[in-house]
Amino acid sequence: MAVRRSESSTNRIIVKDCIEALKGLPDRSVDLVFADPPYNLQLASDLLRPNNTRVDGVDDAWDKFSSFAEYDSFSRAWLAEARRVLKPDGAIWVIGSYHNIFRLGATLQDLGFWIQNDVIWRKVNPMPNFRGKRFTNAHETLIWAGRDQRSRVTFNYESLKALNDDVQMRSDWLFPICSGPERLKDQGGRKAHPTQKPEALLHRIMIASTKPGDVVLDPFFGTGTTGAVAKRLGRRFIGIERDTDYAKAAEERIAKVVPLAPAALETARSKRAEPRVPFGTILELRLLEPGTTLLDPRKRIRAEVKADGTLKHNGEQGSIHRMGAIVQGKTACNGWTFWHFEADGKLKPIDLLREQAKRHLGLTAAAAVQSQQ
Repeated sequence: MAVRRSESSTNRIIVKDCIEALKGLPDRSVDLVFADPPYNLQLASDLLRPNNTRVDGVDDAWDKFSSFAEYDSFSRAWLAEARRVLKPDGAIWVIGSYHNIFRLGATLQDLGFWIQNDVIWRKVNPMPNFRGKRFTNAHETLIWAGRDQRSRVTFNYESLKALNDDVQMRSDWLFPICSGPERLKDQGGRKAHPTQKPEALLHRIMIASTKPGDVVLDPFFGTGTTGAVAKRLGRRFIGIERDTDYAKAAEERIAKVVPLAPAALETARSKRAEPRVPFGTILELRLLEPGTTLLDPRKRIRAEVKADGTLKHNGEQGSIHRMGAIVQGKTACNGWTFWHFEADGKLKPIDLLREQAKRHLGLTAAAAVQSQQ
């Protein structure tokens, strides 16, 4: 399938060598790259179980390179093209094992990518170490990087926190390896692809670092996990896969996916995107009167509101944030959530007054963005 440099259609599979296909994609046309490149396992012989049965591991031709130098050259070539097709605020996720992830990390930095995080995918059901000569290899590493240091990459912090029961999402993720009905099989009942990734892993990545409608590129598409999850979550995808059997399996798999309704794709709004309302505005709108006493959540600390929007406590005077930090002996504090006022016999955070002020002023996140442009 020939691909032209100007071609920008999405939701398609390009059956071609990844580097050649990448060269046919337009500059700055992709929001996110997810890449699961060859591991370069360097297997010298079959891996056997204690009963001498052969382990169905990765021994395919696409995973074999003559040397580290050849693998590094291949990695640099496809990563350079991936960086070219990324938008200025685009990002990449690369997954690998100890065999290749450190080489990929160095190449990413050499090419100008800016690493945001590494994430450990801990497998709850890893393949055991049959020879008993090493630790059971129970994890893979993902590297998340922006196109460059200036990239303002998408990170849906609030969505991830909600996904994790209102606790900050950590960089160690617990998922099972792909198995059961999700694992694609060929006509002989064997695994259709030896390194098929679980959809749960791609779901989290896309919720974390994309928005509905974004274009996600997978240059090692395999049997289409990235495309299946992208379609379900309302993202667009471009898959590159040189193996026709893998590409066919991916196409059939994705055709069965039912996209979620647009309303179900709404993500939690970032606090940073909301319009800024200073504490002084609360006083100007008379939602709170100067002289009012504010308290900490346990009613142990009291501070008086002044007409200029400052608080006073034990001779110290400053902003709601500065005074919140001082009374706690901390270097920083979110005064909106720390300080409370009494109303109707109940203690309420002053953040509620900020929301009232936004409604009073007719402010929305969209209006705030427009005012900054």
